[in-house]
Amino acid sequence: MIPPRSGWRHVGEPKAPVGLRHWIVTGGLGFIGSAFVRNVLRDRLDVRITVLDAMTYAANPENVREVSGDSRYRFVRGDICDAAAVREAIDGGASAIVNFAAETHVDRSILAPEQFLKTDILGTHVLLEAVREQAIERFVQVSTDEVYGDVEHGSSAEDHPLRPRSPYAASKAGGDLQVLAYRTTFGTPVLITRGSNTYGPYQYPEKLIPLFVTNLIDDTQVPVYGDGRQVRDWLHVDDHARGILHVLENGELGEVYNIGGGNSRENLEITKELLTATGRTWETHVRHVTDRPGHDRRYSLDASKAARLGWHPTVEFERGLRETVEWYQSHEAWWRPIKSGEFREYYKTQYASR
Repeated sequence: MIPPRSGWRHVGEPKAPVGLRHWIVTGGLGFIGSAFVRNVLRDRLDVRITVLDAMTYAANPENVREVSGDSRYRFVRGDICDAAAVREAIDGGASAIVNFAAETHVDRSILAPEQFLKTDILGTHVLLEAVREQAIERFVQVSTDEVYGDVEHGSSAEDHPLRPRSPYAASKAGGDLQVLAYRTTFGTPVLITRGSNTYGPYQYPEKLIPLFVTNLIDDTQVPVYGDGRQVRDWLHVDDHARGILHVLENGELGEVYNIGGGNSRENLEITKELLTATGRTWETHVRHVTDRPGHDRRYSLDASKAARLGWHPTVEFERGLRETVEWYQSHEAWWRPIKSGEFREYYKTQYASR
């Protein structure tokens, strides 16, 4: 572990109300990025945040409504591929960039891969150049367990080879490799986190849990891919956000840290729990559909390195899932507008013929 420098402190130390550090959070209106913003502005009184977000379909200003009035919060609309927008966000200096900005949904990457390459690879490059030019002290690349590819047995450690099997996973792996290359070539102060499947409030309803919950609330069938035996490790969004924060403040530069939930479940099991939570039945509300092309069967992260750094997940899965269902049940005003327009056309394209 490296010692704190230039105002960096370890988690648990007293908060300093003066000398605000400036952090750039790209993609901060998205699911995990907005959780990070909410957590930081609540728990780090010595930090101000500028969110840089292109406002693509999955971004939502409502995700940060509770902190948007904070004087330490600032928003810049812009694309990470646009160097001028990145410079505007930095606005004279910043001590850290945390890069959540990405195209993230595997199904969409199969339908239209090009935007994934642009955002996840070119955008990462633009940010890395900004770190060099502006002498920013830390850059955190927020990545995914999907870069390791299908894991038949055991768990993926940070030094395991990258074997992405979808356009999305390949674009994220490409971004990761750029980050590591900049560390080797230029000494850029980088860190990478690779998180497992994340769930919780404010998740755009194209992913499994929010899609299924909102469909079931609407008394609509849910599309289970193939036999539903795919295995994922589930991590609550607040645990994920706190894990990224912990790595930002405590991680050793140039290192990769897996952020895993330790909650491996088959999609069938998740489906059954959501049916129970919403009072629906398998016979009436489940429709098996053709599996995704190249669908990875299993992911599993070895998160022992992050544990040695001092981070552990705290949200017990059953409680987290129950509270997530309750959140969608009580926040229909958040998700109902989303599940119209663009989403409706996407859903029809994705599932009508499957």
